[in-house]
Amino acid sequence: MSSEYSVDFIEARKVNRDAPLFVYLPGMDGTGKLFQNQADKLATRFDLRCFKIRSDNYSNWQDLARDTVRLIKSELDCKTNKEVYLCGESFGGCLALKTALAAPALIKKLVLVNPASSSNQLPMLGLGADIAPWLPTWIHRYSAAGLLPFLAQLNRINECDRLNLLESMKSLPPHIISWRLSLLRDFKIADEELRSLKIPSLILAGAADGLLPSVAEAKKLVNLMPKAKMAILPQSGHACLLETEVDLYQILIEQNFISAKALPSLELSLS
Repeated sequence: MSSEYSVDFIEARKVNRDAPLFVYLPGMDGTGKLFQNQADKLATRFDLRCFKIRSDNYSNWQDLARDTVRLIKSELDCKTNKEVYLCGESFGGCLALKTALAAPALIKKLVLVNPASSSNQLPMLGLGADIAPWLPTWIHRYSAAGLLPFLAQLNRINECDRLNLLESMKSLPPHIISWRLSLLRDFKIADEELRSLKIPSLILAGAADGLLPSVAEAKKLVNLMPKAKMAILPQSGHACLLETEVDLYQILIEQNFISAKALPSLELSLS
């Protein structure tokens, strides 16, 4: 379906063409495989798709957003329900903003989870983009482990998910890390563009994010985006959707972003 694009979806084993489409754009790993904890509950309400970026993809933000729009439109071609909920986490939050600006009429609601839209203010990211391609493999793997405490509140994530997160970080080749860090370093959206974004939006911010100033960024976005509101997760870190006590489906209900009505007998697993 999407071989012409540099991006794709992880196909769901079971789908519901009559349910709204929920598209999840992942963080730096670009695989969507770490979203399974949240997927099962969301699948009771949505036709869920998890996005992945091909490992040979060196697209800029404009091209990534263009391909994301095309991919969503191609998915909608075979659906009766044309509503789209777009959810981006960290790196994916930046892509979600770019995608929403590229096709605002396509997106019904927007969810941003610790979006990395403030990353261009952090000089260390630019340094990381420059040195990552030159790191020996063994240093690259150990540095991934060293970053783990900044990326997640480890005491709030079970052992299996901690290992999955670490393996996901180690699996990224240095040249891919360098490219994606360079995208974050160069990420820009003008304030007037954000003011023009009239999509109902929910921004989730982990108050214990050790990687990015997520609460401050959420406040900035809410002040600029006309239909945005935020929810602060007081004990959550950057990778908050892996935390056992964070239930995205329940948060969406509590924030009146979706109704509590579920679709019966719908289960989903990501292949």
